[in-house]
Amino acid sequence: MNIVSVDYDGLIPNNVGLGSDVRVKRALEKWHPGYINWWQDMGPEGFQQALVYLRTAVSVDPKGWAKFDYVRMPDYRWGILLAPQVEGRKIPFGAHKGEDAWQEVPGEYRAMLRRLVVIQGDTEPASVEQQRHLGRTAPSLYDMRNLFQVNVEEGRHLWAMVYLLHKYFGSEGRDEADALLERRSGDADTPRMLGAFNEKTPDWLSFFMFTYFTDRDGKMQLEAQAQSGFDPLSRTCRFMLTEEAHHMFVGETGVTRVVQKTCEAMKDAGIDDPNDSERVRKLGVIDLPTIQKKLNLHCSLSLDLFGNEISTNAANAFHAGIKGRFREDRLNGDDHRLEQDTYPVLRLKDGKMVSEDAPALSALNMRLRDDYLKDCGLGLGRWNKAIEAAGIRYQLKLPHQAFHRHIGEFSAIHADPDGNVLSDAQWEKRKADYLPSDSDRVYIESLMQPVIEPGRFASWIAPPKVGIDNKPGDFEYVKLA
Repeated sequence: MNIVSVDYDGLIPNNVGLGSDVRVKRALEKWHPGYINWWQDMGPEGFQQALVYLRTAVSVDPKGWAKFDYVRMPDYRWGILLAPQVEGRKIPFGAHKGEDAWQEVPGEYRAMLRRLVVIQGDTEPASVEQQRHLGRTAPSLYDMRNLFQVNVEEGRHLWAMVYLLHKYFGSEGRDEADALLERRSGDADTPRMLGAFNEKTPDWLSFFMFTYFTDRDGKMQLEAQAQSGFDPLSRTCRFMLTEEAHHMFVGETGVTRVVQKTCEAMKDAGIDDPNDSERVRKLGVIDLPTIQKKLNLHCSLSLDLFGNEISTNAANAFHAGIKGRFREDRLNGDDHRLEQDTYPVLRLKDGKMVSEDAPALSALNMRLRDDYLKDCGLGLGRWNKAIEAAGIRYQLKLPHQAFHRHIGEFSAIHADPDGNVLSDAQWEKRKADYLPSDSDRVYIESLMQPVIEPGRFASWIAPPKVGIDNKPGDFEYVKLA
């Protein structure tokens, strides 16, 4: 079959020739009802019968790969889509650099690859579960539609990982695929595997920060896995990145619109001091210091997703040719084996932070995290331009990498957003200056009143500059049942 086009004739849309792969087709058809039950139980609450203007992949060609139409979310055509195979592709890094990419799982790396696929797969349904209540407080139909688009695509990314488990990992893979539907975000007994995916997403500012920071971690992980010597994983991640771009767009533009509305309201009211939160909140918008606190929270939680700065697991995965660096195929300046290279790592020594050169293989998590923070800074610059354009003296900043950490080098200390080490007493006294307090949460939640009239938006967020699929401002993105 043509790998670019997608076969929509069967229960499971795909471009992997599922119709001629009887074993995997039957296994996935058996898994499908459990997935639908999970979606009905844990997907967007209260909107399963609404008609939503969603995009669906109809091709993996970068041009014209998706179509838009109204669909009820349980009827969405989740599918298995791999980017086209690169003829003669070679493994671009590690001990196997230059060898032909693997089309089957190498036996010696089976457990390592399976865990990588399972962890990636576990994040996808987790974010749907975290966001399932947000539809009820959507600030507009435009934003509601974007939330649901993110949700259905996270569901499709789950399918992508489940296909790999069923196709390449036998009975162990089938068991892991079943377990992906059994864990629940935040559940005390069966939580999701990574900490950030067990946090609540209680409001829309949290959602925008999540899609900006945490989905960006997803982008970095997918970029690293897209380099994999295991070609089916590489091709899967390459197409997932096409969809993931929209999720980060939702986050970046969402925060921009919140910032823009706050600045416009301040300017209209003649308020020059951004730290006068009481006066700003009376305008029905979110004050800039509170936006900074939400930024601090979600950035620090996302940094934990990269794991320990020094990691034997990361070194082993790179050496094996399983997981590369961010855009490994575009990097110049080393041999892509890294056996003799070093990389600077910030360490805690005698209560002080010092930079030390560490073996580059062991410091791969740190390198990926550094690339992530550079990527985060791009959107941050755009948010600050919106503040500057309004004539307000304030800058949003990324917190120091030691701030509010629960994993890695700095998990045993307290640090402020500038990286100054604090005592336990100092932290307790000042943490409400750095992270959302109970009163901040109460105020933000008070703003979370749904706006469901086409073309209208809540008081705390500006309209987008352009509609989805170039639709006009009053387009009815969601037809509520």
